[in-house]
Amino acid sequence: MSEKARIRWLCRRGMKELDVLLERFVSIEYDDLDEREQTGLRELVEMEDPDLYALVMGRMEPETAVHADLLSRIRQFQRPQGTAR
Repeated sequence: MSEKARIRWLCRRGMKELDVLLERFVSIEYDDLDEREQTGLRELVEMEDPDLYALVMGRMEPETAVHADLLSRIRQFQRPQGTAR
């Protein structure tokens, strides 16, 4: 199993909101992430749902700059197309 496929599998969450957002992000952005970002994404998707959801919603502060950057990019996928970033 490729690392991308493994990450996509880990994106299958107990929370549908996270499923949709993370799977879409990985499908579109994963190949453009550098190794450090791919590692950071893997760390994020290995978190428990409540913690990851709190991070994505901005209710909890990320532990690393890599996580902060990734979460910012992930949040862009929440916005409807055509809205300001």
